[in-house]
Amino acid sequence: VQLQASGGGMVQAGGSLRLSCVASGRTGNGYTVGWFRQAPGKEREYVAGFFRSHDRTYYADSVKGRFTISRDRAKNTVYLQMNSLKPEDTAIYYCAADESLILSSRTTPDAYDYWGLGTLVTVSS
Repeated sequence: VQLQASGGGMVQAGGSLRLSCVASGRTGNGYTVGWFRQAPGKEREYVAGFFRSHDRTYYADSVKGRFTISRDRAKNTVYLQMNSLKPEDTAIYYCAADESLILSSRTTPDAYDYWGLGTLVTVSS
């Protein structure tokens, strides 16, 4: 599975961006997909995701109510709509996928086998 993330950029606080993650290769509905981010000097952290083919969405507390994850199965694409952006949202955002992790591991970066290269989001105050 290859993942390609895009859509990052520079915005002012309060602005919006939409990230996309396109999957290619051996894809399928059984994959768990997550968005992670890593700010300078910090560990990679979970942002949002789906667990396997279920429609329920999961979010980190820090982004609840501001970010929305969605997917277009026909396009093998997962989106992250980010609204009301804050300077503390500045980070490199990565999409990740895995076909065998368990629900309780969905927020753990090491549980994912496949990663995109990341896209930089910069939010200025």
